[in-house]
Parts: sequence; structure tokens; C-alpha cells
Amino acid sequence: MTPQSRQRLTTLAGLALLISAATILTAWGFELIGGYVPCPLCLQQRVPYYIGVPLTVVALWLAYTARITGARIVMALFAATMAYGLYLGVYQAGAEWGFWQGPTDCAPGDTSVRDAANFLQTLQTTRIASCTDPALRILGLSFAGWNAVVTLVLTLLGLVAALGRSNRT
Repeated sequence: MTPQSRQRLTTLAGLALLISAATILTAWGFELIGGYVPCPLCLQQRVPYYIGVPLTVVALWLAYTARITGARIVMALFAATMAYGLYLGVYQAGAEWGFWQGPTDCAPGDTSVRDAANFLQTLQTTRIASCTDPALRILGLSFAGWNAVVTLVLTLLGLVAALGRSNRT
């Protein structure tokens, strides 16, 4: 393995880590700062990131310590994990556009009222996202649509890293 190949693998794994971490932090930001309550399917779409971020850290360590085969295997696992995230994002985005039916058991987050005196205030400050009604569209895409785009990019990054050629001389 040439130093250039090792550097390329390290760069791809690092880029995948950066994009994955930025994406999950953005999702948390919309929830915690923006007040958007994620639906159950939105929460499922976060799981690939919870798995993928540590995988990219492991791949980076393996590539840095010249365990290239191991790093490629981990990046293949990362690509498979992100492909599942891609499936979830496309599924929800398609349901939002009415291309197919969304999940029948997907209900909004906790909407129970525990204090009748604060009922109106709760209604005014809570933004509830259902699985089929997008809470927000940015440049025409919902959160699920953007997740599909990002996970497609991450899947491709993982595949390129996993299947990289080994420039032997």
C-alpha cells in the first residue's frame, strides 16, 4: 500500500466522520434549539449516525496505524449502515410527498397535556412533526429528504473508501 492510498483512505474516513457528526448535531439543534419534535421515524433515522460516527473513528484509527484492510472493512460496514439510513430517508420523504403510504403506527411525539392551565401555551410553543407531514422544507426538501441526500453521499464515501484501489508498485 502506498502512502497516497493510505492518505486517501484516511481522508475519506475523516470526511465521513465530519459529515456524519455535523448531520446529527444539526438534527439535535433543530430539536433542542428550534423546538422541532422528531417523529418516531425521524428518531430511527438517527440510529445510523449513532453507529456510523464511532465506525468512522475506528476506521480512522485503523488507517492511521496502517491496518488498511481493517479500515476498509469498517468503512464497508459504515456504507451499509448509511445505506439503511438512505432507505429510511427515502421512505419517509416519499411518504411526505404522497408517493406511498407512510407507517400506520407513526404518531407524533408526546402531546399529552398534564397541566390544563398551560394547555394554550403548550400548543403555541410546541412544533410537532408527523411522519407524513414535513415540519419544514428547506430548498424544497424536508428533513427526511435532506437526510436521504446526506446518507447517499455518506454511503458513496464509505463504498469508495472500502473499495479503494491499492496502487501497488
